[in-house]
Amino acid sequence: MTDTDTDRATDAGHTARAHWSVAPGAGEIRLETLPSPRAGEARVRALYTGISRGTELLVRRGDVPPSQHARMRAPFQEGDFPFPVKYGYLSVGVVEDGPADLVGRRVFCLHPHQDRYVVDASMLTPLPDAVPSRRAVLTGTVETALNALWDAPPCAGDRIAVVGGGLVGGAVALLLRRFPLARLQIVDPDAARRRQLAETGLDAVAPEDATGDCDLVFHASASESGLATALALLGDEAELVEMSWFGAREPRVPLGEDFHSRRLRITASQVSRIGAARRARRDPAARLATALELLADPAFDTLIAADVAFDEIDDAYAALEDGRIGPGCVVVAYPDSP
Repeated sequence: MTDTDTDRATDAGHTARAHWSVAPGAGEIRLETLPSPRAGEARVRALYTGISRGTELLVRRGDVPPSQHARMRAPFQEGDFPFPVKYGYLSVGVVEDGPADLVGRRVFCLHPHQDRYVVDASMLTPLPDAVPSRRAVLTGTVETALNALWDAPPCAGDRIAVVGGGLVGGAVALLLRRFPLARLQIVDPDAARRRQLAETGLDAVAPEDATGDCDLVFHASASESGLATALALLGDEAELVEMSWFGAREPRVPLGEDFHSRRLRITASQVSRIGAARRARRDPAARLATALELLADPAFDTLIAADVAFDEIDDAYAALEDGRIGPGCVVVAYPDSP
């Protein structure tokens, strides 16, 4: 930090509290000094952030592979993998200071868990009036799901399965239910989770009850058994879209028997690049705005697993690790959030 930056931070008189992962399974809330917003910047007071279970637990364990340290950096991450690191990318807040057209507006930002922060105003996406602040933490998840549909666009009359009824799989299925499909099933071994998903109108089934001969299968269970199920559900010359990130694990993939003779395909989908079918005509800002519009559907509330206060965020991570919180997003509420 330069002397000018130091003076700027000291003169601002604003502090912030941010969560840092500091060792495997351990975190702490640190006090930071905020700068005053410069021209084109804004100060945001967080209302809610979301814990992205799969990625953030890998970060908390220190399991981000060294080869992926650069690729896995969050937009406003501080520190380097493995530790200490300030991480996260699902933040909803209110603009307190900055451009006049943003002050007082609710916004989404790809920012770590922190109660106040200053960023370039171009990194803020205003929330539509129809989207509640709490639900808006799912924006990044819905964006990931939307991107997968751009990587392998469904067609009218398709038979589709989504394997894995967690946060990402649930989001994919909720988007797919808008399409005129011949069949859509979401496959999950957990009976309680299937009941929750069924309440949104989805056909939620156990793996042994899933119907095969699918045109498309989206896999989001992050498990070897789920991947095997997903491949088994494909029809001849059909496509599997792999959305799970296994981190440093090396899952066994059943590519023997009839995988080649049936000419099956596996497509990797990852939100860091716009899905191939729309890459020439969409940018990340347009994709993010579309995801926010889609979140007007209250069915997405079923993807929220629990609510915790910011001061309890480390307890929430521990509860996710040992299974005390089920599938879905954990919403972190900040003081004065509605």
